[in-house]
Amino acid sequence: MALLRKYLIAGLLVWLPLAITIWVLLWVLGLLDGIFASVVGGAASLLPQGSGDSLRSLRDIPGLGVLTLAVLLVGTGVFATNVLGQWWLHQWDKVLHRVPIVKSIYSSVKQVSDTLFSSKGNAFREAVLVEYPRQGAWTIAFVTGTPAAEVAPLLGDPAGAHEHVSIYVPTTPNPTSGFFLMVPRAQLRPLTMSVDAALKHIISMGVVAPGSNAVVSNASVSNASVSNAAVATAAASADGRNRVG
Repeated sequence: MALLRKYLIAGLLVWLPLAITIWVLLWVLGLLDGIFASVVGGAASLLPQGSGDSLRSLRDIPGLGVLTLAVLLVGTGVFATNVLGQWWLHQWDKVLHRVPIVKSIYSSVKQVSDTLFSSKGNAFREAVLVEYPRQGAWTIAFVTGTPAAEVAPLLGDPAGAHEHVSIYVPTTPNPTSGFFLMVPRAQLRPLTMSVDAALKHIISMGVVAPGSNAVVSNASVSNASVSNAAVATAAASADGRNRVG
C-alpha cells in the first residue's frame, strides 16, 4: 500500500498543475470569447438582417476574442505613446474627472494602476519581513511607498525623512486581500528574493520555497504523507486562481 500511495501522489503532483493550468486557460478563453460574442451580436443587431449574418458567423471562431483583445491592447498602446494619442487621453481624463461618482472611481483606479505598472514607481518592488500580527511572529510584506504628507508628521517623520514606509501585508492563499500598514523602516528586514518569488511563497502557504526546484523526485515523494499532498493540492489550486487575476 505504501508503494501504491507513493505512485498515486507522484502522479497527482505531475498532472494536477498541468490540469489546473489548462482549466484556467480554457476558462479565460471562454470568458473572452463570450464577451466577444456579445459585442459581435450587439453590433450585428444594428445592421440590416442580411448584412449582419456574416458578422454573426465570427462568433463561431474559437480564440478570436483573445486575438481581438490582443490587437486592441497593442493598438491602444501604439496610439497612447504618440503625441496625438497622449493629447486625446489627456482630454478624456479631463472629461471623466468632471463626471460625478465616475471621477472618484476612475481617478482611484488610475492612480493605483499607474503606480503598479509604471516602470518608475516603487510599488511592489521590494519584499520585506515585518513582525506582524504580534511580537515574535513574522510575515512577508511589500513596500508600496511612503506615508502621505499629512500623515508623516503625525508619525514623527520630519519633512523628507521617510523614516516610516507604507507596506502591504497580503493574506494567504489569496494575496489580493490584505492589510495596509505604516511602520518604521527600521522594523523591517529586507529580503533578497524577488517579488514574484515572495508571492509564490505566500500563495503556496510556505510550501513552495523561493528558488526551489519545481520537479518532484521520487525520493521526495516516497517520504511525503497524504496530508502534505493535500496541502500541495490546495496551494496549486490557489496559485492557478490567482494567476488569472
